[in-house]
Amino acid sequence: MFKRLLLMCSIFGVSVLGPCATAMNATGGYASRPIKLFVGYAAGGTADVVARMLAKEIGNSLGASVVVENKAGANALIATNELRRSKPDGYTILMASLSHVVNPVLHPKEAQYDPVRDFAPIAGVVTLPLVIVTSYNSPYQSVADLISVARKEPGHITFASAGVGGSGHLAGAMLAQSADVDMLHVPFNGNAPGLSEVIAGRVSFMFYPTIGIANRVQQKQVRVLAVATSERMADFPNVPTLQEIGYTGFERTAIWLGILAPKGTPKNIVKLLHQEVAKALHKPEVQRRLSSLGALTVNSDPAQFSQFLASDHARWSNVIQKAGIQGPQQ
Repeated sequence: MFKRLLLMCSIFGVSVLGPCATAMNATGGYASRPIKLFVGYAAGGTADVVARMLAKEIGNSLGASVVVENKAGANALIATNELRRSKPDGYTILMASLSHVVNPVLHPKEAQYDPVRDFAPIAGVVTLPLVIVTSYNSPYQSVADLISVARKEPGHITFASAGVGGSGHLAGAMLAQSADVDMLHVPFNGNAPGLSEVIAGRVSFMFYPTIGIANRVQQKQVRVLAVATSERMADFPNVPTLQEIGYTGFERTAIWLGILAPKGTPKNIVKLLHQEVAKALHKPEVQRRLSSLGALTVNSDPAQFSQFLASDHARWSNVIQKAGIQGPQQ
């Protein structure tokens, strides 16, 4: 955008210099060089796919290059800490996720930051709802069946997750706390291996993102016992929400993604980036691709995203401390 404005000013000269200057001053000449978008996970995952989708759209709109840089490791702490050290000029931003709000609790020595105050929230982007799945051949026909066995045989019911402190782990811990039962957490290195063990019947159940689950139901690999959404899902119309069966608050367990900038980033740049994210999320092709991932568009503004981060941090801090969850060694 800035380069195009310069070209227009040079072509049309003084007659449009005022409007050109006004437009450039609105962002202080922002987007005159590449913007880096950090992703704290490896290439190919959901966060990476969404980041690259938005980078392309925002870059095209601004007339600038938005480069995705994968800085995987330490539960996204490598990317987060580098963002904190970056100059607050809008040229370095981060695709954040749940790890952003739980790391200060799971890794207090390595993540000595406040998830809201120490950053400049730009926008909430998407959520991926979770569903409770068990093997298609499992004896468990409902969440009530799982809870009943857990009460009779503490520790007998197991639940898989993509790792300690992830959405699946915390949702499972929250369910155990809500039902006041003991269930054994079995962490894996990713959702896929965990789901394989659930399908094989070696793990009782897991909270899993909706992507691909409808196909696995059709293939008679899994059974969906409940959905962690505020309303029933179109793909599973006969499956109750957790709220319907007496467990509230689980709609907030969805995997989420949002964009942050370093603390002190100028407000006009934060506003512009939010507008660009919103513009990208409204494009039909982007919506189609997000839908294919099982993602729901959020598009919250900086103030709303700030409130969400504070609420999510408080919620999961309580669950983690009550369950005695400790993060793995970094």
